[in-house]
Amino acid sequence: MSTTLLKKETVQRKWYVLDAAGKPLGRTAVIAANLLRGKHKADFTPNVDCGDCVIIINTDKAILTGKKAEQKIYYRHTGWIGNLKETKARIMMEKRSDYAMELAVKGMLPKNSLGRASLTRLKLYKGAEHNHAAQKPEAWTLD
Repeated sequence: MSTTLLKKETVQRKWYVLDAAGKPLGRTAVIAANLLRGKHKADFTPNVDCGDCVIIINTDKAILTGKKAEQKIYYRHTGWIGNLKETKARIMMEKRSDYAMELAVKGMLPKNSLGRASLTRLKLYKGAEHNHAAQKPEAWTLD
C-alpha cells in the first residue's frame, strides 16, 4: 500500500469563518484547531503545515457550560517571584473573550513549530464584523 505525502509547496489554503455565538467555547476551539491543522483534508500529512486560515467571530457570545464560569481558573505569571496571577473564566470571558478562545485553541494544537505556525493563521474578533472580506471566507457550520 502506498501513501501519498503532501509537499509544503502544494498546499492550497482556504479561509473559513466560525460563528461562536451561543456555542460552547471548547467545541468551537476543537473545530478551529482541526481546520488550522488541516485534519479535514483528504491529503492531511502530520509533518506538513497544510491547514487553512480561520476567523472566529462573536467570541464574546460564546458560552461556558456547567460550572466552568466560576470554577475554571486561568493562570499567568508576571516573571517576578511570587507573582502568579489567576483569573476566573467568567471575568476572562467578560473582558478578554478573544484571548480565552485563543488559549483554548492553542492548547489543542501541537506544541512545536507547526503549532506555532498554525496559530498565526487564527484571527479572533469579539463582534460580528471582521476585516477579511477580501479573502472571501466560507462559513463553516458548527455541528
